[in-house]
Amino acid sequence: MSAAIDTYLRDVPSHVIVLEPGQYLFHLGDPVRCMHIVHAGRVHLVRYQRDGSALVLQRAGVGSIVAEASLYSETYHCDGVADEPVRLLAFAKSGVHQRLRADPDFAGAWAMYLAHELQRARLQAEILSIRTVAKRLDAWLAARGGEGPYRGDWKTVANEIGVSPEALYREMAKRRGA
Repeated sequence: MSAAIDTYLRDVPSHVIVLEPGQYLFHLGDPVRCMHIVHAGRVHLVRYQRDGSALVLQRAGVGSIVAEASLYSETYHCDGVADEPVRLLAFAKSGVHQRLRADPDFAGAWAMYLAHELQRARLQAEILSIRTVAKRLDAWLAARGGEGPYRGDWKTVANEIGVSPEALYREMAKRRGA
């Protein structure tokens, strides 16, 4: 989805950021200076709970804009952490705002991107409200036209549907045996 966004930002000042797993892109409370688009890898937006557990707010993969709502904030409301080796392109926040004001086509593309992300978040919330692993997986598959999950993606899918990898493996084994 960000490919359309990228085309509008060609002349906005930017730089490449490379992170290793576990490195932080930003911390809670840091000033927002850039908009980040993932070109390789995955970044998690994490908010830590009082008991130390992590709540993942976004799993930003290739083509995703990390913490897109932060474009309208002074500071980050969570941490951005590389989940795997990551390559991002960082665009100056001020340049993105200037382009949004000056280019109605870009503003429209940005609104479409945000609408798509809202739809995705609502679907994710609905999937997480389903009680059984089987029905969560069914909903996840239906949202993707019945494709996947592929063996190398099972752990990621388990995280997305809010179950343990082992529970997903058991459900996949049941389906293969049926």
